[in-house]
Parts: sequence; C-alpha cells; structure tokens
Amino acid sequence: MIDWVPLRTGARPVPSPVATPLVWAATSGGALVLVALLNALTGPDRPSPALSVFSVLLGLCARFTAAPGTAVLCRLFLNGFAVPPAGTLTWAGHRDAFWLGCLFTAALVGTALARLLHARAAYRRLATDIGGSTETGS
Repeated sequence: MIDWVPLRTGARPVPSPVATPLVWAATSGGALVLVALLNALTGPDRPSPALSVFSVLLGLCARFTAAPGTAVLCRLFLNGFAVPPAGTLTWAGHRDAFWLGCLFTAALVGTALARLLHARAAYRRLATDIGGSTETGS
C-alpha cells in the first residue's frame, strides 16, 4: 500500500543553502573584518589568499548563484582597503581580473564541495534506512 506524506515533514536528506542576501551580508562584514585584521597584523601585502579561503568558507553554506556576488564583494574590500593606494578603487587589468577569477573560483569550489558532502551524507542516510531493516514479517 502506498502511504502519501508531504515532502516537508521529517528530516530533510539534504540541507538547504543559506539565502543569497544573507551570504552577501556575511561576505561584506567578514571581508571588512578580515582585511582590517590582516592590515593591522601583517600589513597590506597579500591578503588575497586569506580572502580566497574566506570565499571557500562562505561557499560551503551558499547557493551557486551567490558566488559572483561573493567574489565581487571580496574583491572590492581587497582593492579598496588592502592594496595600495588604500581607500581608492582601481582596476589594474590582468592582476585584478586574476584576483576576481580566483575569488570566484574559490566560492564555486566551496559551494561544490558542500553539495558533494551533503549529497554523500544524504545517500548514506538513505542507504542505511533502506538497507538497514532486513527482518521478515514471519
């Protein structure tokens, strides 16, 4: 017999990502704090690896559609506050295009990694639920 249940009841096998505006708000606040902290501790030499790691971490809870905005916001804080001349937004051609591409790729990698990990965990939960009960009714 088929038992109809709504899809929203019970535990979801794959968690839904965080809303894009919330990810962008976290990007703005986190990138500002990260760039300020790096400028205070190490100077404005090369904060782009730290912002790339930050983009990956933000990608872990975001949708794929949030990746371009995350990359642009991180690049704006990188260019505006971490790269001399500080406080001035500039475009230095290949260097800034490369940084923007790296930040975009980092956000996509984080999102893809999260999707793979969530799908793997959901598969394991479903596989143990389906194959776990081997009792017969008699």
